Amino acid sequence: MEDKKTIVVCLSRFPYPLEKGDKLRAFHQIKTLSEHYNVVLICTSDLPISEEHLNQLDAFCSEVHVFQLTKFGLLFTLLTYFFSKKPFQVQYFFRFSIRRKINGLLNRIRPDAIYCQLIRTTEYVKHYHDCPKTIDYMDALSKGMERRIHTEPTYKRFFYRIESRRLINYERSVFDYFEHHTIISDQDRQYIHHPKKARITIVPNGVEHRFFEPLNIEKQYDLLFTGNFSYVPNVSAAVYLATEILPELKKRGITLNLLLAGASPSAAVLALRSSQVTVTGWVPDIRESYQSARIFVAPLFMGTGLQNKLLEAMASGLPCITTPLVNNALGGIEGQNILLAEDLNGFVEIIVRYLTDSSTFVAIANKGQQFVEKDYSWERQNYKLLSLLP
Repeated sequence: MEDKKTIVVCLSRFPYPLEKGDKLRAFHQIKTLSEHYNVVLICTSDLPISEEHLNQLDAFCSEVHVFQLTKFGLLFTLLTYFFSKKPFQVQYFFRFSIRRKINGLLNRIRPDAIYCQLIRTTEYVKHYHDCPKTIDYMDALSKGMERRIHTEPTYKRFFYRIESRRLINYERSVFDYFEHHTIISDQDRQYIHHPKKARITIVPNGVEHRFFEPLNIEKQYDLLFTGNFSYVPNVSAAVYLATEILPELKKRGITLNLLLAGASPSAAVLALRSSQVTVTGWVPDIRESYQSARIFVAPLFMGTGLQNKLLEAMASGLPCITTPLVNNALGGIEGQNILLAEDLNGFVEIIVRYLTDSSTFVAIANKGQQFVEKDYSWERQNYKLLSLLP
C-alpha cells in the first residue's frame, strides 16, 4: 500500500447499502480506485452507520471517516436557508464544525488527489489547493429541480424556483474550484451553465457482471419497476403504472400484475398495494425481482442522470420500455434494443403488442443485454475517471 498515491473521496452519504444511485456509483468507483490508490473515505451521514455496513468498505479504504449530521444542525440549516445564497442541496450537508475536522484530516493526510461526488460536498474541500481536485456533478441537480416546479403542489413551487436558480448559480461557480469535472451523461452536461462545460468528462454508470447471470426463477409478474421509492420521480412512475397504465389495460380486457421492488417505499407507493400490485420494499438481491418479471416498464417523465435500474433490467435480459427523456442519457436505439413511449397510449400499445408478438420482444431484450454488456461495464466507465487522476 505504501507505494500507492493517496486519494480522498468525499461523499454526502455513506456508500452502503446500495439502495440509491449515488451510493451504487460511489461504491463501484471506490472499488476501482482502491486498485490504484490508498483510498481515504470522508462522508457525512444523517443516519447511523452499522458495523456491518462499515465493514463493507474495509477491503477498499485505508481510512473511513463518517461525520454525523444532527437534527439540530438540520434545523439551523432550515432557519438560515432564506438568508443564504447557497442551495439547500449544499447547505443540508454542510457544517462548519465538520469542515474544520476535514481540514485537519487533509493537512495530516496530504493527499495526491481529491474526488468529490455531487456538489453537496464541495464546500468542504473547494479551498484546498495542495493537490488536484475532481468534482463529479453526477446529475445536473438544477435541471431536476426545475422540472419539479411543474409537478409539485402550488404551495411548494416557490421553494423549487428558488432552489433551481441557486443550483444553477452554484453549479456554475463551483466549476472553477476544481481541476477536473465529470458527469453521468451528455444530456446532463448540457444543463451545466458554465462557458467551459465542454471540458466536463462524461463518466456513465455501469453494471455488475452478476446481473448477467441467469437465475432459476419462475416468471411471476407481468410488469416490473424498481428503484428507491422515496425519490419523487420513482414515486410518480410507480403511481402512473398502478393508476394509469394498469386501469387502461383493464379497459381493453387485459389484467396484468405489477411488481414494485425497491427500498424506502413512500406512503403513496405503499397505498398502491392490491391484488394486481405487489410492493416489496427493500430486497436483499434485486436480481431476483428482475428475473421474476416479463417486462420492465419505466414511465419516468422527470429526473436527470442515467438510470441504474434500466441498465440492470437490460443486463437481466428484460425487454425495457421507457421514455425518450431517460433514453437520451442511455443512448439505446428505439425498436432495436429498447422501446420508447411518450404518453399513456404509447405505453399501453407497446405492452399490448408484447402479448401478441413476444418473439420480437425477446429479440429486443437480447440486443439490449448485448448493448449494456458492451458499453456499460463498471471497468470501462471507471477507466474514464482514472484517466483524469494523477
